[in-house]
Amino acid sequence: MDLRRIMETVNMIDNDNLDLRTTTMGISLLDCIDSDSDRACQKIYDKITTKAENLVKVARELETEYGIPIANKRITVTPISLIAAASGDSDYVKYAVTLDKAAKAVGVDLIGGFSALVHKGYQNGDRVLIKSIPQALKETERVCSSVNVGSTRSGINMDAVKEMGQIVIENEKINPLNNGNLVIFCNAVEDNPFMAGGFHGVGESDVALNVGVSGPGVVKTALEKVKGESMDVVAETIKQTAFKVTRMGQLVGQEASKRLGVDFGIVDLSLAPTPAQGDSVANILEEIGLESVGTHGTTAALAMLNDAVKKGGIMACSHVGGLSGAFIPESEDAGMIAAAEKGILTVDKLEAMTAVCSVGLDMIAVPGDTPAETISAMIADEAAIGMINNKTTAVRVIPVPGKDVGDSIEFGGLFGYAPIMPVHKESSAAMINRGGRIPAPVHSFKN
Repeated sequence: MDLRRIMETVNMIDNDNLDLRTTTMGISLLDCIDSDSDRACQKIYDKITTKAENLVKVARELETEYGIPIANKRITVTPISLIAAASGDSDYVKYAVTLDKAAKAVGVDLIGGFSALVHKGYQNGDRVLIKSIPQALKETERVCSSVNVGSTRSGINMDAVKEMGQIVIENEKINPLNNGNLVIFCNAVEDNPFMAGGFHGVGESDVALNVGVSGPGVVKTALEKVKGESMDVVAETIKQTAFKVTRMGQLVGQEASKRLGVDFGIVDLSLAPTPAQGDSVANILEEIGLESVGTHGTTAALAMLNDAVKKGGIMACSHVGGLSGAFIPESEDAGMIAAAEKGILTVDKLEAMTAVCSVGLDMIAVPGDTPAETISAMIADEAAIGMINNKTTAVRVIPVPGKDVGDSIEFGGLFGYAPIMPVHKESSAAMINRGGRIPAPVHSFKN
């Protein structure tokens, strides 16, 4: 690499909020299954603390050697509903507590995998895990939970959609912030390094190191240099910038996996914003030419951004995976927050935007009196977008007790804060209470 390219990367780090958003170690727990839950939990703790013992240490070494900040160090594990089902326990809270204890022992920020996959139906372990989610999140600090309720190949499990709306309301009663650690998916992927939806799929190797890159600020700075140019030039500029960012992610990921003695998994190309000024996906869309994110043209600009990021990243990396695209979490993006406060960005517009990007209605704060059926209907809408478009969609919605439209809630840290967004008052209860399954679309039959 020549001196010019080295200095270009240094400038991205110093001035454009460039970082490696996460190094995430995926660990299979299939060999920890035991009919005795105490023995199973001990096996889980021992395996995580052994395999991830040096994860944080290696990440910090690489930060120092390469000068690249690594914002988060995380772990994902096999969905606990699969591991705990052999125990016959009536709740799986002790498994969540074990994950939390192991995460603290190795020093990672978050651990994902308190999860269930129910897109076509429930197994007994799935039912127990889902009912355990509110108490599990109450008793832990670093555990993240996810439930996959639909897929393009199977359709949407509307019984699960209904139940997850109820779980969100149960979390609200305990602590609304717990819903920030719960994601409801359609087409969940097995190698997602981002939280709160990460888990280590059964098709993955025993241990793998996945990397999530970011860099909204870098993309915005690059676009500032092509003001007034055609959309062809804009797309090419984004593509070239994504290439550079992804190269950095592959370099660090391969070196980290080598030092840890584990498989290198994937690089997730997602543009993941933070509340920091200059680290916003919304600001990229505005740099393209929108007066405010949320106005007409937003969906088209976002579609182009998402596609260009993927094209640039795929050229830069041998193994691309995860979610890969552009995240649009309302609370974690200063530009999104500003547009929502002005009423320009609405839930309906966000829903349209999720048809062309990663991942869905993410970190959306709604009035505390929102019914469970309305939450379920929002989940169903997002799942339908994912199912029909053969893409991953998700919902992280946070009803806030005592709050209404015009108020806001402070989450802190990377979660930022969010204005309370209005939802439709008209009921969806009769539809949600039907239950059953929405059949898979015709284009799912590809064998």
